[in-house]
Amino acid sequence: MDFRIATAADAPGIHEIYAPVVRTSPASFETAPPDVTEIARRVENVLARYPWLVAVEGGRVLAYVYGTEHRARAAYRWSVEVSAYVHADARRRGLATGLYRVLFRLLARQRYARAFAGITLPNDASVALHESLGFRKVGVYSRIGHKLGAWHDVGWWERDLAPPTAGDPEEPIPFAAFRTDPDVARELARRD
Repeated sequence: MDFRIATAADAPGIHEIYAPVVRTSPASFETAPPDVTEIARRVENVLARYPWLVAVEGGRVLAYVYGTEHRARAAYRWSVEVSAYVHADARRRGLATGLYRVLFRLLARQRYARAFAGITLPNDASVALHESLGFRKVGVYSRIGHKLGAWHDVGWWERDLAPPTAGDPEEPIPFAAFRTDPDVARELARRD
């Protein structure tokens, strides 16, 4: 199993994981799956500022995680929203846990301070994953989205990526400027 930075060429494998979630589950609030071209565009856009990581086995993408902007206003710039998806054939193998651990270390090195995850409820597996990695529940938006004939709640979880700083924190480093740093390759190789 290899963990690596995603590329636009991974879009078909990411689509294979994500499209069924969009079509059959409220876990994503998208109502139509993005096509492979759109996923490739999203990967490239995310990688400008945040990591997008994939777990690949035998050339097949089995899981992915990424960070994105939590909110647009400037004071939020040290916060990041994170997501994880695993292929239906590869669940319960620890892939999301392993990828998330790498993602969190990279985000901390980029100077992000806090990670947030929104989880459509109920979703016991996702809640268990996030809480096992140090997230704590901070609230629920009730009936915030309507999909598949029903209203859905979204719970929010948070965790520290780095300890709070006194005074003004250093600016986050965009992933595009950081991805060739030797520390990135070392983090991808770690499995703890």
